[in-house]
Order: sequence, then C-alpha cells, then structure tokens
Amino acid sequence: MNEITNVFRRLNREGKKALIPYVTGGDPSIEKTYEFMEFLARNGADIIEVGIPFSDPMADGPVIQRASERALKAGTAVKDIFALVRRFNKAFTIPVVLMGYLNPIYAYGVERFVSEAADNGVKGLIIVDMPPEEAGEICPLLRKYGIASIFLATPVTNRDRILKIKKIARGFLYFVSVTGVTGERDEIPTDILEKIKEIKGLISLPVTLGFGISHPRIVEEFFPYLDGFVVGSALVRRWEHSFSVDDPELKNFFQEMVIACHGS
Repeated sequence: MNEITNVFRRLNREGKKALIPYVTGGDPSIEKTYEFMEFLARNGADIIEVGIPFSDPMADGPVIQRASERALKAGTAVKDIFALVRRFNKAFTIPVVLMGYLNPIYAYGVERFVSEAADNGVKGLIIVDMPPEEAGEICPLLRKYGIASIFLATPVTNRDRILKIKKIARGFLYFVSVTGVTGERDEIPTDILEKIKEIKGLISLPVTLGFGISHPRIVEEFFPYLDGFVVGSALVRRWEHSFSVDDPELKNFFQEMVIACHGS
C-alpha cells in the first residue's frame, strides 16, 4: 500500500486533515531547500510537495514563478531534485510528492524519470499539464514503479473527466479551488462545495484543496468537507523574505496552519 494512503487513513482516524506544504526544489539552492523541508517535517507536515523548477510554469502565479527562476538560476536539474528526495528519505518517513510539467519529464526520458524517482523514494507525482486523456504512457509506468499518479480537478471539471480520473488516479485527488494560477486569496468561494461533494461521491480517494490557501480561516471553513490542504504561495512568499527557517513570520504562519489542520 502506498505510504500516501497510510497518511490519510491515520489522519482520518485521528480526526485530522493532511497538511501538505509545497516547496520549489532548488529555491534558492538545494541545500536551503533541504533545510526548509527539514523544518516542515519536524513541525507538522504530513506530506511534502516538491516542485520541479521549470522555465514556463503556466499554472503558477508570480510567487512560485519567482521560486522557479531562482532555482533554475542556481542550476537545479532533475537529478538534483532526486538527490534531494533521497537525502530527505534517509532522515524522515514523510512521503514526498513531486509536482512538475511534462516538458522536463519528456526531456529526461519518461521511464528513466519514473524509475529514478522510485529509486530515490518519490511516493507520488503530479503533472500539472497532463490531462487524464493523455496519461496513457505515464500512468502504467507509475503503477509499475509504485508511484501514485495524482491528478488535478477544478470547479469546472465535468463528470466524464472525473470518471476518467477515477480509473487511473492514486494517492489523492488535488482539487484546485479556482480556475487560474496559483496564488494567495483572501477568500475561496464556497460554491465549490457542490463540486467537491460531487467528486467525493464519485471517487473514493482523499480529496485535498489547493491554490489560494492563504490563512487558517480557509482551512477551518472547508475542514469538514476535505481530507487535506496544500499550502504553496503563502508559504513560499514567507520563505523568500529571508530563506531562513528561523524567520518569525514563516514559523508563526506554519504553526497556525498545523493547528488548523491538526487541532494542536
């Protein structure tokens, strides 16, 4: 059984929700990214999502774009991301999920990418620009190597596509709060609850919410309806202030998110 599934089952028994912080691999360096991941792991993260930096991150807003630019400027490559995950897995049991785009994966070689990801302990893969209709090559490889294929759904994802996702998705389903790019939002419209209920009625996988999780109040508002929350831009924006895990704003914000998801 994939470790991601175990995390959600444990949290469900405890009445908690998964806190899934996002970091961009190599921002501003691989060493600093490791420090950031170590901080997150020691302070309440349940799963960590690591972004593979890409020059054209079409789904990302300005905060994550800047992080990708810094990582690429530092020379971060796919092999460096794998080495980062391998090092992290030697110290922690928290599952690491990679998030990226098709172009770097194809450039690396699809089976080579998937096999090396597995060898280095990657537990799940989110490919932002891969719809389920085009997943015929990659999903069988992910199953072969024991990596969860995680798909995105949005407020406008129709029933047919949800059923296609159901056939091939593993780990959890990542529900995007709004159509558009990543970024902090003061409010997330509650009318997405109908779509969330529809998805949960069709798919047995845990459903997490991302894109716009900017403060604990959003977690509290959607807590009864979801299984986890992905926190990206709000965290990366605080990280880029000082690139220090001792930054008070970063520490306080993450502690607040832990309390919102775990209740302690």
